[in-house]
Amino acid sequence: MQYKTTGEILWSFIFACMDIFPPLWYDRANFKRKDVSFMDAVKLAGLTPANVFGYFEKLCSMPHGSGNTKIISDYLVSFAKEQGIRYVQDDLNNVLMFQEGTCGYEDHAPVILQGHMDMVCEKDADCPIDMEKEGLDIAHDGECVFAKGTTLGGDNCIAVAYAMALLADKTIPHPPLEVIITVDEETGMFGAAGVDLSSLKGRTMVNMDSEDEGIFTVSCAGGARGTISLPVQRRAVYGPCVRLTVEGLQGGHSGVEIHKNRANANKVMGELLSRVQKLMPLCITSLNGGAKDNAIPRSCQVTLVALGMYIERINEITEQLQKEIREQFDEPEVKIYGDDVDALGGNALTTEDTAKAIALLCAAPNGVQSWSQDIDGLVQTSLNLGVVRLEDTLKMTFAVRSSVNQEKRDLLDKLKALAEFNGADYSEVGDYPAWEYKKDSRLRDTMVEVYSAMYGKAPQVVAIHAGLECGLLSDKLPGLDCVSIGPIMHDIHTSREKLDIASVGRTWEFLLEVLKAL
Repeated sequence: MQYKTTGEILWSFIFACMDIFPPLWYDRANFKRKDVSFMDAVKLAGLTPANVFGYFEKLCSMPHGSGNTKIISDYLVSFAKEQGIRYVQDDLNNVLMFQEGTCGYEDHAPVILQGHMDMVCEKDADCPIDMEKEGLDIAHDGECVFAKGTTLGGDNCIAVAYAMALLADKTIPHPPLEVIITVDEETGMFGAAGVDLSSLKGRTMVNMDSEDEGIFTVSCAGGARGTISLPVQRRAVYGPCVRLTVEGLQGGHSGVEIHKNRANANKVMGELLSRVQKLMPLCITSLNGGAKDNAIPRSCQVTLVALGMYIERINEITEQLQKEIREQFDEPEVKIYGDDVDALGGNALTTEDTAKAIALLCAAPNGVQSWSQDIDGLVQTSLNLGVVRLEDTLKMTFAVRSSVNQEKRDLLDKLKALAEFNGADYSEVGDYPAWEYKKDSRLRDTMVEVYSAMYGKAPQVVAIHAGLECGLLSDKLPGLDCVSIGPIMHDIHTSREKLDIASVGRTWEFLLEVLKAL
């Protein structure tokens, strides 16, 4: 158990009283103090390391989904000013922070610490939180920190919290630090692609965007986002309206969990529509599946006008498909069903365009495409049909990944050819290179030595099938020696996400020892 000092207890009592009976001169939002993390930590009070969890809780109190990072970026600038740290905030909201080495380490080569400030915003259907405007409702059970009804954003605000705790504590021995906190990693690594690193002197970097303690990542896949946009025509259509739903799937990260035999809700819906369409013509009025291209979609919903369809026949099809999905995939909670809609017709796609949309959904590739011949069990190339939206066009967005740049290019070209064959448009964004394995790495050797000394066993050194910013940053910093680490996190990018408390502490202690060794 972590005990507070008498001073901490006194100050907590004083500030609590002032919140209830605020004097005229007191404005807590603007009350400046050098290190207030222990007072900021309310829901995570008592967890260790206290400063890390204090800053983590503060970060969680602010909305910071991808593309919505201005508030958290400005908070990092305020932190740097309070700590007297040199900083740079660019037009994208990336933040760089620089701190001199502590006594005895002043002349050592700088070490770069890196993570990203944005998070994937996923939530349960009944969660009232507006993640565009509100912070998270975090809690802990003594073993893990989690957010009620939403993603936690441990990926990657724990890295930001680690960096802030290091920069704020002047007693921790370390070489000069150069901290890179990027934006919009989750939607295409746009922050890392646009950040200017010409002011950095370091060529040794610890990336803190991994989710498995004791596993050192030294290489990762490159990737890109491809979007197929199918033009459609609508018209007034009359007939019974039906809503089809696929839900209850596990979802997960489209890179590190793409091989786990989890079903893709958008692909399941394509199969469902194909089976229903064989009975009679359909006219789709709405289609909505998935939330992020880099998250395996958990649910998909379609509303359609069924020309002569009876709900009893639909239920036969949904029950059969639900049984098949549970047998073929690790999806024991999947639910597939149809409901009558209290409407008679609507502004729907023509039967021809509905047929095109269904055919495109069914033809779209998804999942693992090839396995590495060099590393057992490593996915080499994959894609995830993460988002399907029907508005003026039918848009299908894919996250494409590969540790072989040519295979990535070939798969993107395959999507482009599929679009052209079906009379659709095609676009790409967020292309980033693979992070290639470095045979000679002083950083990797040092980290393995420190870990082995601390825990009496060697860590795992791996390559992963997921996107890390290390590839883009390596291009900007020639000769960069980099390793990615992080504490244990479960079910990232889902509302089941959890951050292991004890692992956060162990990773913190390990990071401090590595900095001393460097």
